[in-house]
Amino acid sequence: MTLPSPASPDLVIHNACVLSGGKQSDDGYVAFAGGTVSATGTGDGWLGLKPIESFDAAGALLVPGFIDIHGHGGGGCSFDSDADGIRTALAVHRAHGTTRSVLSLVTGSIDDLVERVALVAGLAEKDPTILGSHLEGPFLDVGHKGAHDPALLCDPDPVVIERLLTAARGTLRQVTLAPELPGGMDAIRQFTSAGVAVAIGHTDTDFDGARSAFDAGASILTHAFNAMNGIHHRNPGPVAAAAAASTVTLEIINDGVHVHPDVVRIAFVAAPGRIALVTDAMAAAGSTDGTYQLGSLSVDVVDGVARLAGGGSIAGSTLTQDDALRRAVIEVGIPLPQAVAAVTETPARAIGRDGDLGRLDVGFAADAVLLDDSYTVTAVWADGVRLR
Repeated sequence: MTLPSPASPDLVIHNACVLSGGKQSDDGYVAFAGGTVSATGTGDGWLGLKPIESFDAAGALLVPGFIDIHGHGGGGCSFDSDADGIRTALAVHRAHGTTRSVLSLVTGSIDDLVERVALVAGLAEKDPTILGSHLEGPFLDVGHKGAHDPALLCDPDPVVIERLLTAARGTLRQVTLAPELPGGMDAIRQFTSAGVAVAIGHTDTDFDGARSAFDAGASILTHAFNAMNGIHHRNPGPVAAAAAASTVTLEIINDGVHVHPDVVRIAFVAAPGRIALVTDAMAAAGSTDGTYQLGSLSVDVVDGVARLAGGGSIAGSTLTQDDALRRAVIEVGIPLPQAVAAVTETPARAIGRDGDLGRLDVGFAADAVLLDDSYTVTAVWADGVRLR
């Protein structure tokens, strides 16, 4: 048991099956004070804390709030939109347990991207649940462009990179790039020296090229298996290079469309503790089938699957992280502690926030999700505030 802080906590969630950091505590409790976890324990010890408010979890599963480091929108709105559109999209994912989000921006003109990362920076400065931005482009391989406008793709340039970094004001958390592009390796070093996590994705690189990128400081593989060369027994490609590199996190879109469940299972075995379940959600998440915009491109969503209107490439997903977790446990067969880590601890570590996010430990953010027996979200707290 951890000792409580002297002041009474704002809230104690008690009588919960608490799962955090790979450990499970039955009849557990977690206390929140001032947006952080102030005490944890089991049994009736919480009564001595004299909280302002208490919540009886009735034995349900309590886990840390989910962290999505790669998502583009929801609720009919995109993170490339204005502040109101961003808030609308975030509300969808908050209701599904994602308490902290990196806002992913699709390829646009450099001027547009500068404006967008500046907007996200302003929002992040006021809202701690917004972790910053993720530039998925424009430094991508045209042959693996996916749902990115090929006319806007370009090689990384140090002057352009500096413009983006300056506009983001320290809130650029992640950038996806193809390391084989001219200037790609230098870009990795420039971004990482500025504290940005570099992800390899939308790339034609091979095993050796990916390994060189990881040696240069890249530490994430963007939506593993998608928009990159696959695994061949004589040419293992970037996925195998990422699995072999102990410092690399592999993103997986576990929606049953992007990656087959058996391949998801292989990934968890090949890179234990390094799989981050992301949504890559676009505007249709939490909304209806129809036609949407993803950057400058039109996307048709049919039966919840998003594809470019021109060409038919998969164009993001309509996934939420609770569904990704549920599929991981029920369909893929991942043990619950590992699946929970993939939406909490692992994404936090990927962006350098594992010291204060992703666990229900004292001093960590007061973010928590209550799940029923079918892993459906029944309550959400973010920064100590109940959202549903």
